[in-house]
Amino acid sequence: MIFAKYGNLPVPRYAPFIVASAFAILVAGCAKDGEIDATGGVSVTRSACPAVAVPSYTGDITIFDPPSSRDARAIDVVADLTNVRSTCVDSGDDVVATATFDIIGRRSNSAGARSVTLPYFSTVVRAGRLVVAKRVGSVTLEFKDGDLRAAARGSASANVNRAAATLPPEIRERITRKRRAGDTDAAVDPIADPEVRAAVAKASFELLIGFQLTSDQLQYNATR
Repeated sequence: MIFAKYGNLPVPRYAPFIVASAFAILVAGCAKDGEIDATGGVSVTRSACPAVAVPSYTGDITIFDPPSSRDARAIDVVADLTNVRSTCVDSGDDVVATATFDIIGRRSNSAGARSVTLPYFSTVVRAGRLVVAKRVGSVTLEFKDGDLRAAARGSASANVNRAAATLPPEIRERITRKRRAGDTDAAVDPIADPEVRAAVAKASFELLIGFQLTSDQLQYNATR
């Protein structure tokens, strides 16, 4: 087990909209990212830290009153998940990524003080598609009497086993091996090799954060 598991974790309905982070190639040598190394290639460093992102259609939520209505005049509260920031401790046996984010809410009626609690999820995804852990939390927006806007802050974290996020030595060697002009594979991207691509995908993790939407709320976001 790489992560603690929280209940049954079927792949969520928004999975087709998750854009996996691009594969990063781990290149040996001392060159910095983006620099041309001694072989004439571009040096790119692959990090064990999971990428942090908000899946499509889960970054905002709309609450209607009455709930069954989809009329613009029935919009009660709208909130956005924004300002996502992440840090990563890349040391020891586990890589720990922590993300914070802001929830900015707006209501249509400013009369009276009001509390609105909104659920959000944090999901750890491996290889761009496999959900290996999920947590559901909540944030509460506190609207003061006369205010249309309120804000709150949430957080999420992921623990990734370093061994799981590390490429096998033989795969790393195939990616970083220096090639000379005239070699049969000199012009071939090593990631084009299905075995290499699968290994890179298996060692790639993401921490995805968004609102825990109902099916109706997700459909509204996807089709409006």
